[in-house]
Amino acid sequence: MKLNELRDNPGARYKAKRLGRGIGSGKGKTSGKGVKGQKAREGVALNGFEGGQLPIYRRLPKRGFVNPFRKEYAPLNLATLEKAIESGKLQAGATLDEAALQAAGLVRTGSKLAGIRLLAKGSLSKPLTLTVSGASAAAIAAVQAAGGSVTVTAQAAEAAPAEA
Repeated sequence: MKLNELRDNPGARYKAKRLGRGIGSGKGKTSGKGVKGQKAREGVALNGFEGGQLPIYRRLPKRGFVNPFRKEYAPLNLATLEKAIESGKLQAGATLDEAALQAAGLVRTGSKLAGIRLLAKGSLSKPLTLTVSGASAAAIAAVQAAGGSVTVTAQAAEAAPAEA
């Protein structure tokens, strides 16, 4: 077989619908678009348009509260750290900060993220010294049980409510 003998299987490709080629084709003149108007034109997608009726997204009330100052953290599980140590991306007993964790490819990076939060999913068997923006109490306990330590850089005022 030669390259110039290669063909698609029969029926593998549909023939393109030929529009606007005379009334005898069945798709002439308006090309199956009906007549006139915005939707007969090219490139129109009227998402949420209900024909002049008030759209459902405007009929329904707004609910809840969206905090514009919310801080979002990249999650980092203990299981991910354990797997990185086993694969050789991290050294056991090493001192790791957020930049080192990002360089190792353990967390996603982004300008909208306020840092890394250590979570207790999984287990840790080797000691590590970590410096992260946030950590759950269970994660701190698990790292300390493995012989390591965790330093949280986020302000303590966020963690504990102010007393009156």
